[in-house]
Amino acid sequence: QVQVAESGGGSVQSEGSLTLSCSVSGYPEEKYCIAWFRQLPGEKREGVATIDRNGSTRYGGSLQYRFTVSRDRAANLLNLRMTMLRPEDTAMYYCAAGGTDDWYCSLKAPEYDNWGQGTQVIVSS
Repeated sequence: QVQVAESGGGSVQSEGSLTLSCSVSGYPEEKYCIAWFRQLPGEKREGVATIDRNGSTRYGGSLQYRFTVSRDRAANLLNLRMTMLRPEDTAMYYCAAGGTDDWYCSLKAPEYDNWGQGTQVIVSS
């Protein structure tokens, strides 16, 4: 059974930093993608960041200028370092995993079938 769990959310002031971690377990082999999504109040879930299975990173919108995604394969973790946080980054952040034979990992939520419970990030001005 695949399990996905997020950690590291919390409250921070504007221009502060946070690091989120996602752990994934239960896949029999390393043929899966992991990605970060977020859902702002009243909005649809949007893709934040992922890493292709060949190591290429992918970010939603212009988040790559403030966010950095990294993968610890030995520990099955996908980390998201968020800097220069803004109040508009306040959201529930979700980690998701999905099996694939491709090297490419998307930021489309329907392509992921295992989700964590989410971790709240609150940025105050």
